[in-house]
Amino acid sequence: MSELLWYKSLYWRIAFGFVATLAGVLLAEIAIVLWLTDRVVLSSTRTPEQLVAAVAADVGTAMANDPSLQLETYLHDNFRHIYRPFLVVMKDGRAASNRPNGLPGNYMRAMRGRIRQGALPPFGPRPIDGWRGDGPPRGDRPPFDGPPPPDRGPDRGPGEPGGGPPGGSASAPIIVASAELGYVVMPIAPPPTFVAIRELGPTLSWVGLGLLAVGAASAALLIFGPAHRRLRTLEQAARALGEGKIDVRAVETGGDEVSSLAHTFNRMAEDLSTRAAALAASDRARRQLLADVSHELMTPLAAIRGYTETLAMPELSIDPPTQQKYLGIIGDETQKLESLIGDLLDLARLEGGGGTLAIEEVPVRELFGRIADRHGPALRARNIRLERSVRPPDLTIDADAEKLEQALQNLAANAIRHTPDGGQLTLAAEVVDTGSGFAASLAVEDTGPGIPAEHLPHIFERFYKADASRSAAGAAGSGLGLSIVQAIVARHGGTITAANAPASEASPGNGGARFEIRIPRSHPPSSNSHSA
Repeated sequence: MSELLWYKSLYWRIAFGFVATLAGVLLAEIAIVLWLTDRVVLSSTRTPEQLVAAVAADVGTAMANDPSLQLETYLHDNFRHIYRPFLVVMKDGRAASNRPNGLPGNYMRAMRGRIRQGALPPFGPRPIDGWRGDGPPRGDRPPFDGPPPPDRGPDRGPGEPGGGPPGGSASAPIIVASAELGYVVMPIAPPPTFVAIRELGPTLSWVGLGLLAVGAASAALLIFGPAHRRLRTLEQAARALGEGKIDVRAVETGGDEVSSLAHTFNRMAEDLSTRAAALAASDRARRQLLADVSHELMTPLAAIRGYTETLAMPELSIDPPTQQKYLGIIGDETQKLESLIGDLLDLARLEGGGGTLAIEEVPVRELFGRIADRHGPALRARNIRLERSVRPPDLTIDADAEKLEQALQNLAANAIRHTPDGGQLTLAAEVVDTGSGFAASLAVEDTGPGIPAEHLPHIFERFYKADASRSAAGAAGSGLGLSIVQAIVARHGGTITAANAPASEASPGNGGARFEIRIPRSHPPSSNSHSA
């Protein structure tokens, strides 16, 4: 898993991306405002008289070349970039402006009426209805549709009713072939604020919306795009896992929350894969167990049934000694059957976690003494020596005394069964350092032929028997003893291993089999030692 890096976190990416997008939009808006302001400033570098003179000369030249010139189209195409609005009024009644919305109210009608009635420019401060220097156009007066009121001169202020634009208007004649065909007029006073808003507002609004759209698209592609693609990949992996493809894994690179989620998903997938493998193995083991149990149960049952049917035949005359022999065989097979069923129940109870362990301090010397007492007759009958070693002598183990004794009794019985007459059985206990703590080691070692290497990996499997390779003086067991021992040790949190002991004078060849149980301890051993 790649380490989660704070600067790659989605939270910081979103925060930085939002700030960067907002800063970019603001910078672009400022650039647009400066560009528009630059146009206004450029328009303001020349006086109104200079502007109207230049426009009049340009329009005159154009009309001389094209007498049918369309004023509105010409002014829009050639003078739209000039921020200051002006008006072209022809004597034949035509009128057009480069910015009609920038002129004060009724300005075009008033100028057209004045020129039509012979009031020639230059115009002073005239009462143009709707124009006030201190606010927007007034709509509370009737429109100017008659001759202009008498000129009251420059003393008529803009605040009085009918007051004209402050400073009047600048004008220049349009001359074509030495004839005045009209005039270009422009209010000398700058247009009010609402005019600038009305002129520049739409441009700024559309530019702002466009910048927001570009910023949102950039944020989606640069900030959320990579995470979205990896989330889609994770979604596909999850869908594949749901379809049963347990080997699918998500990409963990990135160092952000998505990579952390991918790592968690992969851990879950690995856990599911492990559980699926364990479930498959458990199913195979269950099938194998059913087959093995059926085989093991059929052998004594078949013997019991055969001898019982033989004894029940009325046509056979069986003498009493033969009857006793058959009844003895039936009893032996019944005892084997009971032992096998008991072992199966014990194994199922242990592996299923049934029952509670009565944990207590168990003295190892007393435990070995009970094993010696239990198998004393068999050891003496076959002249097998028993060696016991406990280090330290007061060694105790926190365990269930009954269950631990059952495990050691099974190991001892198995070792005696495979030890030749005159051999040796060794019980040894000590405290060992496992590297991660201390553990009590209980070893059972015999001087038999040992366990062939090919059988060692399977020695604890149910019903597995290696008797063909290990000569035995007695009858073979059920094949469940070592499985029961392993289950008991596992319930105590320990481990059990099987190996061949080194060869010695008492045990030439492989040196016999050696089983070692290790149960964890919470404290180190004492310094005393004892050997018996």
